[in-house]
Amino acid sequence: MGDAHRVGVVGLGVISGTYLDTLAGHPAVRVTAVADLDAARAAAAATALPDARALTVEELLSSPDVDTVLNLTTPAAHAGIALGAIAHGKHVYGEKPLAAGLEDARAVMTAAAQAGVRVGCAPDTVLGTGVQTARAAVEAGSVGRPQFASAVMVTPGHERWHPHPDFYYTAGGGPLLDMGPYYLSALVHLLGPVRAVTGAAGRLRAERVIGSGPRAGERIPVEVDSHVSGVLEHVDGTLTTLTTSFDGVATTAAPIEVHGERGSLCVPDPNRFDGEVRLHALGDTQWHPLPVAAGYEDGARGLGLLDFLAPGGGRANGELALHVLETMTALLRSAAEGRRVELTTSAAVPAPVPWTAAADWKGRSAPSPA
Repeated sequence: MGDAHRVGVVGLGVISGTYLDTLAGHPAVRVTAVADLDAARAAAAATALPDARALTVEELLSSPDVDTVLNLTTPAAHAGIALGAIAHGKHVYGEKPLAAGLEDARAVMTAAAQAGVRVGCAPDTVLGTGVQTARAAVEAGSVGRPQFASAVMVTPGHERWHPHPDFYYTAGGGPLLDMGPYYLSALVHLLGPVRAVTGAAGRLRAERVIGSGPRAGERIPVEVDSHVSGVLEHVDGTLTTLTTSFDGVATTAAPIEVHGERGSLCVPDPNRFDGEVRLHALGDTQWHPLPVAAGYEDGARGLGLLDFLAPGGGRANGELALHVLETMTALLRSAAEGRRVELTTSAAVPAPVPWTAAADWKGRSAPSPA
């Protein structure tokens, strides 16, 4: 454990438990500090981590015992925490989106470049066997040259299950900024970066009712669009039709489909690490499941941080997160202004993930960021 990369966790809300399940005890990392605006919550988390101290946020960001800050705060705080960590010479890996706004995200990337530190960002679900097997099929020519794709995410809203859903309906929230990173990151892996978008959006309700927890029955305002759709123009000319909504109950649409000259591919939910990939070849009469061929087996949140630290890793990186964020904000801008918007960023398609057994990625030795 003496060579393990030292990680400090900021933000100990709902998602932190899943991350810590992956990271605690992993030979590549050592969680040395935790911090939260709720000091009692930080203290409770520290008791379950033998090497961790409960600190204030500023103490953690400046701690000499932290190499990388894992930023699990709400979207509105992402940029502030990242910039604070970078100012102290720390690498940063954060939850998505990279920041609540594009200019803040650009500031994070600029500061990191100037400081000589690295930025990583969720989602890491796209590194699992579901999306990676689909990518391997596309790259092997199973559908021929891709012509177009569709991506659909429909739910009735997170307030039904989340005890504190307010941030989903304020700046930095909404179905696109919340769930879009999963779909858009997967689409970049599958089809490459985006050059322009055309969007439409709306909100059907002015408020939502919390459905669980101590605030059940409380009404919260909706300050962002709760239904966003649009068309993405990929650099290679492929078109993707995207729908993200907190205003529907359910859908029978596949999460992602890629259609080409020789076949159609059904891609599993990019919010999961696994799932069945199915192919319908031209001239065939039905869909056929494809065997798992790529990706990290039995993935879990926190995998992206481990990949970020590994030699040759860094697939869930800041460049991709910035491009995904601009794609989403451009869709919202297009919807507001009623016009096509060209993007100013791009991103290299991350290296594919070869099939990697769970035992291998869960027990690799500790690397250091370059």
